[in-house]
Amino acid sequence: MPRTPEGLKVADEVWIATALLQREQPRTADFTVRDIMRRVQEEGLGGRPRGSVHVHVISHCVANRAPSPAMHRMLLETTRGRRRLFRAGDPQHPQRRGKLRPAREDVPPRYRDLIEWYDTEYSTKTRGLEEDPLLALRGSGRSLWADEHADDYVRRLREGWT
Repeated sequence: MPRTPEGLKVADEVWIATALLQREQPRTADFTVRDIMRRVQEEGLGGRPRGSVHVHVISHCVANRAPSPAMHRMLLETTRGRRRLFRAGDPQHPQRRGKLRPAREDVPPRYRDLIEWYDTEYSTKTRGLEEDPLLALRGSGRSLWADEHADDYVRRLREGWT
């Protein structure tokens, strides 16, 4: 497992950077790979930038991608090139069984409050209907057949089909 000069695992460094972004911008659903890479560099946890950080952000830490070879479930790919922190209930590749976040003792003291924030606030948050645009449409077509039974409505729509 790659580690920073101070002993921090690269996956943990990626998680810290992403957690900082999420906590600072709670209304932002996800972040670009570039945003996360930039934050890793700003924090300076690993000294100079290393190529292994990029592969962790795009693959090794991403729960809904096939393991390659790392099995971490720290991030979720929301769309191509975008990530957010993983939370329970998110889709994941069936072979992924790795950790969700760093162990408290593996994180520098100045970042340990992120573990508490993740465990008590972030990871327990569930998406409501109003946050999911597809689920928010549920029931929106009821007015189309408000004056007739749904089967009658469908039958009427199909009239004239050959």
